[in-house]
Amino acid sequence: MRLLTRGSATTKSIAPRRRLTVSGWVGAGLLGIILLVASAPRLFTRADPQGGDITARLAPPSPGHALGTDHLGRDLLARLVYGARSSLLVAVTSVGGAVGVGVTLGLAAGFYGRGIDTTIMRVVDVFLAFPGILLALALVAVFGAGVGSVIAALILVSWTQYARVVRAATLAEKGREYVAAARTIGAGDLHIVVRHILPNVSSPVVILATLGMGSAVVAESTLSFLGMGVPPPAPSWGWTLAFGTRYLRDAPHIATFSGLAIMATVLGFNLLGDGIRDLLDPRFRPQ
Repeated sequence: MRLLTRGSATTKSIAPRRRLTVSGWVGAGLLGIILLVASAPRLFTRADPQGGDITARLAPPSPGHALGTDHLGRDLLARLVYGARSSLLVAVTSVGGAVGVGVTLGLAAGFYGRGIDTTIMRVVDVFLAFPGILLALALVAVFGAGVGSVIAALILVSWTQYARVVRAATLAEKGREYVAAARTIGAGDLHIVVRHILPNVSSPVVILATLGMGSAVVAESTLSFLGMGVPPPAPSWGWTLAFGTRYLRDAPHIATFSGLAIMATVLGFNLLGDGIRDLLDPRFRPQ
């Protein structure tokens, strides 16, 4: 974009300012609300998520129970509010671990090539040969049900996508002039990788990680739904949804509200990921 000054032939270039798109702001707003709910649950409910009144089981939404109660008479709002902690903990920790493993191995494979590249990529092919959810189920069955097992399983399932993306980007970057210039002044491999190549391959990783958190929330809920995730009586969206499907006729509010909580979280991560993609990648930026 050029700005012509009146009475002068000179021109001044103005670089367009990068801004987060509307969808990105909507996603950030949704996630902000969910983070507030998870970090300060007492602001939204005073009920005990594990204490119930069996005489009030399967009660519909009412002034005493804003979202109704579950099959054990526990307040559903409290179960969902405290269950947000488990879902976000699993999402952030598993994606962070997968990014650490995938980026490290992807950089090594793309930068050094040859035997290291071949070995790492064959391991990636082995992991990709199995459906993700089935591999996660098998790993959780080996490790045992629990938050730690779910996180470890999701890391082992999802690190491959980061390794492949970073490897491809590293192969393109290591032949650039700035890498050759760094070698000329005596920079070592570690310095080149960390200070020069890594910053230039981080944009797709950030986008992929943001979208991956939504997938991690779904995976944790799926494992809990199948009885392999967060062990009861700890509050979990997946467990709540699993029990809610048993009472769809008598108490549809259980499955409905737990499903909406999962949907809102995944939608927030996806919208924020799309917004960050549009912000960092000029090919997707509105003209």
